[in-house]
Amino acid sequence: MKELTLQQLASWCGGKVAPEYEAIKVNGIQSDSRKVQPGELFLALRGERVDGHEYIPAAKEKGAVAALVSQESGELPCIVVENTLRAYGEIARHYREMLSFKVVGITGSVGKTTTKEMIASVLARDFKLFKSAGNHNNDIGLPMTILDTPEDTELLVAELGTNHPGEISYLSAIAQPDYAVITNIGTTHIEYLGSREGILKEKLDILRASLKNTVGIFNGDEPLLWNVRGLGDHKKYYYGIDNPDCDVVASGIQELEDGVRFHVSGFGHEFELFVPALGRHMVYNALTAATVGLLLEVKPETMQNELSIFQNTGMRQKVYEKNGMTIIEDCYNAGPESTEAALGVLASIKATGKRIAVLGDMLELGNRSSAEHYRIGRIAAQKADLLLTYGAHSVRTVTGAITGGMPPKHAEHFDTHEDLARVLKMRAGEGDVILFKGSRGMKMERSLQLFLDDTDSAK
Repeated sequence: MKELTLQQLASWCGGKVAPEYEAIKVNGIQSDSRKVQPGELFLALRGERVDGHEYIPAAKEKGAVAALVSQESGELPCIVVENTLRAYGEIARHYREMLSFKVVGITGSVGKTTTKEMIASVLARDFKLFKSAGNHNNDIGLPMTILDTPEDTELLVAELGTNHPGEISYLSAIAQPDYAVITNIGTTHIEYLGSREGILKEKLDILRASLKNTVGIFNGDEPLLWNVRGLGDHKKYYYGIDNPDCDVVASGIQELEDGVRFHVSGFGHEFELFVPALGRHMVYNALTAATVGLLLEVKPETMQNELSIFQNTGMRQKVYEKNGMTIIEDCYNAGPESTEAALGVLASIKATGKRIAVLGDMLELGNRSSAEHYRIGRIAAQKADLLLTYGAHSVRTVTGAITGGMPPKHAEHFDTHEDLARVLKMRAGEGDVILFKGSRGMKMERSLQLFLDDTDSAK
């Protein structure tokens, strides 16, 4: 972060600082007292179980020179505000306005982080680029990303997430994207957003709360997004596979053993792309990146080179061989759309043995949970030879699989990771392909680790 004084930060966030401390300079803001570096401002956040104000002495020991607080502390010079989290957001908003970098903001029901990584990969050669780490996409992670952005950055690629109404509007007001990407409108978080129309309204706030000249980049195969193309004053560009009227279109898709290959047409360009990731949904992620790249005048050959060596992050669709079996590790998160896509990947991989789906609950689906878990079970019956599930909601997945034609002895439900892993060890063998998928809260990587006898990681 660029060095700033307490007086400047206080003016940005409406805080109060004693006159004798106004000239103190800070070079960063940190909310974790264990990670504070000398010269930083400590952000005292209040959570349900932890009050950051209690860690001010620890932050001081690490070298913090001041603190952002909602109650005065005698340990350090303080900026006092009513709500430290909101003040943090205001500081990030002003910091973004002060620096001249452009922002690509990405939201959507599924695929945000993978799309963010692909966009960053195609832009990194032509711009001094910074991107949000992991999925730092909420009211703490986004301000952190903006304040961590180096001064010489030309382009920031940031993810904006939501599970409650109003969050995209708040985050967009902070990030002020110049390019606003919406990957899709699914059913993830429908429990809190009410309906797909409610999700659409929330996602479109990325335009409503941004700059007047913000450009929208939307999935044109999604009817809810396509139907808003003439609404509002913002310019919108569309990409798609099935909709030939999109500005950028993918065709000739080949799902290969080591990835997907397809043809791209758009903005006067025609070129091929190969991405070393499995599944038709990866075409959408890469096509989004190509659309952003073309709008920013990145050469097709640059995009071809960068996407051909793309590597996904975290626990998102890693495919590897272990003990004679093919493992599809996709444990980071799950919704109906992404789980259906993952089952498609499971079915597409060549196997000399069985195809096994190990599925955890898909959370935050509200009153659609039972129907969606049942529907996924019906799909699993067509894509897998064996289904093992974990979580209270996934009982319906087993029911769906059985009614969809899977023999009852091939569809089992478990109450613990340990029991699931024990049975999987007995039923899996060389030549099998095994998919592990579930919402983040289900921690399906634990079942995987126990299955592979990775006891240290499974603790």
